[in-house]
Amino acid sequence: MIGYKQILLTHLYNVFNQNINNNAFLINNQYYTYLQFAQRISAIREEICKLQSNEQVFALAIHDDLDTYASIFALWMEGKAYVPLHPNQPLERNLNIIQQVGLSNVLDSADTSVFENYSLNIMHTSQYEYTTDYLDNWIETSDDALAYILFTSGSTGVPKGVQITRGNIAAFMDSFWKTGINITEEDRCLQVFDLTFDVSVQSYLVALTRGACVYTVPYGQVKYLYAASLIQEYKITFGAMAPSMLTYLRPYFDEFDATSMRTTILTAEACPVDLMEDWYKCAKNTEIYDFYGPTEATIYCTYYHLNRDGNNLSQNGIISIGRPMANVQAIIMREDGQLVVGQEKGELCIAGGQVTPGYWNNEEKNASSFFARDGIRYYHTGDLCYWDESGNILYCGRIDQQAKIQGFRVELGEIEYHAREFYNKEYRVVAIAFDNAQKLTEIALFVESTDQETQDLLVYLRSKMPHYMIPSRIIFEPNFPLNKSEKIDRNSLKLKLNM
Repeated sequence: MIGYKQILLTHLYNVFNQNINNNAFLINNQYYTYLQFAQRISAIREEICKLQSNEQVFALAIHDDLDTYASIFALWMEGKAYVPLHPNQPLERNLNIIQQVGLSNVLDSADTSVFENYSLNIMHTSQYEYTTDYLDNWIETSDDALAYILFTSGSTGVPKGVQITRGNIAAFMDSFWKTGINITEEDRCLQVFDLTFDVSVQSYLVALTRGACVYTVPYGQVKYLYAASLIQEYKITFGAMAPSMLTYLRPYFDEFDATSMRTTILTAEACPVDLMEDWYKCAKNTEIYDFYGPTEATIYCTYYHLNRDGNNLSQNGIISIGRPMANVQAIIMREDGQLVVGQEKGELCIAGGQVTPGYWNNEEKNASSFFARDGIRYYHTGDLCYWDESGNILYCGRIDQQAKIQGFRVELGEIEYHAREFYNKEYRVVAIAFDNAQKLTEIALFVESTDQETQDLLVYLRSKMPHYMIPSRIIFEPNFPLNKSEKIDRNSLKLKLNM
């Protein structure tokens, strides 16, 4: 398999030199060239080098600006990894992540950092001046060295860190190009994802390794509207989006010009067939790919190339997630651990060079999430799937209690945990994901109690969790229904949402 140095370091250095006067980013309607990008990388890397820190992992306060992206590459060139932290997410959550990893250095382009006064070394990257090039002599690291750690929702109320190595990234990039997607320096690439979300890595890395320009959506903007304006005004040619974004845009398809889109990747959540058919009418020249993958598999691990003729594989109106990528192995297992037979449903499990070495400092979770079979290490995705006779994978839903909200993976148990904490464990609570009339996934929180005011509960939840995890409906039930196993009957509660 191609290693990190071969597929990224040498290649990136050549791309920077060959495209030095080309645009690398459009951020908040301002262009930045590869030369400007390289200078910001050099300025930040010089300060990291001066620090002479033995710590391999730095915190990165994410903003939609050139210095934030430059900080990622400066850290990688110095042989270090980053943990992205969104300043607008609950401070308690961010400080918990900092404590878990034992971070002491924070790169932050803001003039005033929210992480001041917490015994942390704040490196104000926007204050660093460019003096000389620091793009040569990248620090040698092994493919096992960390590139980044992304923290996702945890069922105990504590976020869990997914470690991604440099070898994982190299395997992903090699797999990605083998799908047949082609990007050149002429492409204009959309980047709509929060940098705490793994698809953002694909969105900037694929473009920058081909000398293309990255067009970003500023934080705080209405994403689908801003992305639509970028597509029309700047003639975007390539972009990865969550289906929910296109769902919001759908009412405007008749007046929306997306003919410049050459390649569309739909990812982060289940992809409805009818939505794609409508997108074809709007983006008349696009090729559509449905990419699937948990964070643990380095962004994507399977893909399906849709056909314009409408003859596309689907399950209950949801597009197939396709075949494993080049550096991924997939099996589907029954509950008894045996492989499924024919088109029998089971849990999708994946292995290969893209699979994370595990969760940060969480041996219990590692033991339950990974297993060995025939000498190969697999990851339990928790997704119910089956093989189509053509060799493609059809997605049927979650086996466990996770959900995808606005593209973010959410463990419903975390929402329940914080709600129980608010009620001092006095009431039982159940969080349920459901699709609204627009086929967008929302969360309903059931509380076993008589009706109460919900304002204080919502304020508390917003102080603990990101906005996409906040329930849109809170329903009080005096007594929860039970199933035959004397467990809370979640299906019966879900039925109440349609009453």
